[in-house]
Amino acid sequence: MNKQIENLKSVREFILNFTHDLTTEQLNEIPEGFSNNIIWNIAHLISAQQGVCYMRSGLPIVTEDKYFTLYKPGTKPEEFVDAAEIARIKELLLTTLAEFQLDYEQNAFVNYKIWTTRYGVEIINIDDIINFLEFHDGLHIGYIMALKRCIKK
Repeated sequence: MNKQIENLKSVREFILNFTHDLTTEQLNEIPEGFSNNIIWNIAHLISAQQGVCYMRSGLPIVTEDKYFTLYKPGTKPEEFVDAAEIARIKELLLTTLAEFQLDYEQNAFVNYKIWTTRYGVEIINIDDIINFLEFHDGLHIGYIMALKRCIKK
């Protein structure tokens, strides 16, 4: 297994463990001063991975479109996410990464389009994006941790 993908899996498992004790209401709560909630941040990791890995390689996303469209950059929570949908998002957080790993090992990402992230990082190939995803997921861990401190207990 690619070490960076293994790191991403560890980060995502940490997120799931860190949030496992939160209720549906707490996962949906948007504290004052924030524009999103914990479940949006978790689903955003799925959306971002689909966009930067698959779409930028000219490949179709590997999950239902709503998990891309509703949580892509520039969006915010639009509706309450129920318990069944939360369970699906948590499942996808790991299964989409496992599928990505298989696709990576099969060299599916050969037509990667060069681009520059909003943080000024130039991405040339899929290995660059894996490194970027480690940064991106880490950034959202920070948001999730801040949100958890601010939600009602």
